[in-house]
Amino acid sequence: MSDNDRGITTHHQRAEPSSDRETWSDDDLMLAIASGDELALRVLYERHARWIAVRLRRSLPSSAVEDALQETFLAAWRGAARFQHTGEVGAWLWGIARRQAALWGRSHGRPDLELDDDTRLVPLSGSSDDPAEIAIRRVQVRQAFAAAGPKGSPARQLARKVFLEDRSLVEIAADLKIPVGTVKSRVHKLRGVMRTAAGAGTQTGKEIDG
Repeated sequence: MSDNDRGITTHHQRAEPSSDRETWSDDDLMLAIASGDELALRVLYERHARWIAVRLRRSLPSSAVEDALQETFLAAWRGAARFQHTGEVGAWLWGIARRQAALWGRSHGRPDLELDDDTRLVPLSGSSDDPAEIAIRRVQVRQAFAAAGPKGSPARQLARKVFLEDRSLVEIAADLKIPVGTVKSRVHKLRGVMRTAAGAGTQTGKEIDG
């Protein structure tokens, strides 16, 4: 993809079917993108664009979301070779999207628009602006995600898909290749574990994937 190709959606409409890339992990897609595989970028876009757009709409006007989204994946295309594979691809993409949102805010006289890691975990709108209360909520969220399981574990990945990426149960079931009912049961258990951890920090999520 050249730097002149600014229309990711249009470009994807021209692309051939993505073949078995849809079964690849995000890390595998990133390796392919780093080697110049445009179809892998298409799959990555289709996998992550919706939830990133949902998050962006919480801070950006609708007219700015599509531009920020396209710039995010253009930056991902350019920077795929620099991805370290030490964290999750979704979090890396959201970091790029946050920077795009911040750039838009600064260029439109809204420098306070910049998003940090915690705003994607805890919606702050309509809640107290007290810094101490915000800090407490953010600590609670970190405790809740830690209770879901070790980083990279199935339960932790499920937590990310549900609470960070706004994936539907149907999408998650397709991703994990398990019945929707199983996903629903695991999410129910996960909510209880995370709610308990946020309040007291006493329960763990090791039994969620059973």
